[in-house]
Amino acid sequence: MLALLALAGTWGRDLGVVVVVIVALVLAAAVLAAVHHAEVVAHRVGEPFGSLVLAVAVTVIEVALIVTLMVSGGPESASLARDTVFAALMITTTGIVGLSLLLGAQRFRVTLFNAEGSGAALATVTTLAALSLVLPTFTTSQHGPEFSSSQLAFAALASLALYGMFVLTQTVRHRDFFLPVAQEGQREQEDCDEHAAPPSNREALVSLALLLVSLIAVVGLAKVESPAIEEAVAGVGFPPSFVGVVIALLVLLPETLAAARAARRGRIQTSLNLAYGSAMASIGLTIPTIALASFWLEGPLVLGLGSTQLVLLALTVVVSVLTIVPGRATRLQGGVHLVLLAAFLFLAVNP
Repeated sequence: MLALLALAGTWGRDLGVVVVVIVALVLAAAVLAAVHHAEVVAHRVGEPFGSLVLAVAVTVIEVALIVTLMVSGGPESASLARDTVFAALMITTTGIVGLSLLLGAQRFRVTLFNAEGSGAALATVTTLAALSLVLPTFTTSQHGPEFSSSQLAFAALASLALYGMFVLTQTVRHRDFFLPVAQEGQREQEDCDEHAAPPSNREALVSLALLLVSLIAVVGLAKVESPAIEEAVAGVGFPPSFVGVVIALLVLLPETLAAARAARRGRIQTSLNLAYGSAMASIGLTIPTIALASFWLEGPLVLGLGSTQLVLLALTVVVSVLTIVPGRATRLQGGVHLVLLAAFLFLAVNP
């Protein structure tokens, strides 16, 4: 509610530095509030539905930020969708996964998870990334790393189809593949003791309503803050593409905290569901939305990755497969993933 008041007071006005900082804090609080209410709803519906709710909520925020910045940015924001989606992909598959494995291994030495479910999620994420971010670099219908209209439509429909099939698999057909796996040495009652009782239906409905309010506030405040984000990135001398990294870091921070909490409780599968679910939703829902928005957005839509990004993506896929296939991991695997995240962030600043 405070975010809505801030939105009403700042919409359409030129903001000073102090007001920009205050609005940024309120925006961050609104993001945390949105994910908190998503967690309440998720706790009511249970796992793996909870991870799905969180992933979709975060992706709605991400899509809103991308579209508002693209509308206000003009032709200079042609690659914003690509930069943000790729940043979200790297943060989730290297950062969240690496941190979760590291935290879990610190407590249980060897972390256990379901290779069938996590492998299916990783395969879907890899296919989505290849269709939407890799192929535009090599297609010849358009000059540069862009899709033609028909190719963009195909990529959007394929993304929706893949995401829909995965959700059906995760929640209906093979739900047991995505349920938490008990860790070695973990007490049977320990996990139950660390969880509060599920909220009532009334509390879940109230949180659902407040989740929608929070998302509306985030969309509006993102529009208000967009000039300041771009000016700040330019002011410190970072490449314009770093705006996408800022957006991804902002919207995925609460998701990272949720995954870290789950990992410390030994619920590594929940952490992986959050990570890969967010990566999947980021591509599978953002690309179709941007495809629709391209009808009224002026200028080109750059989706193809550059050579450095392609190398990072290929290395991430190979490392992720080697991590997921055994169904168990140690601190080493977590550290390798985090080093990949560090390489991505360093090269985003210093390409």
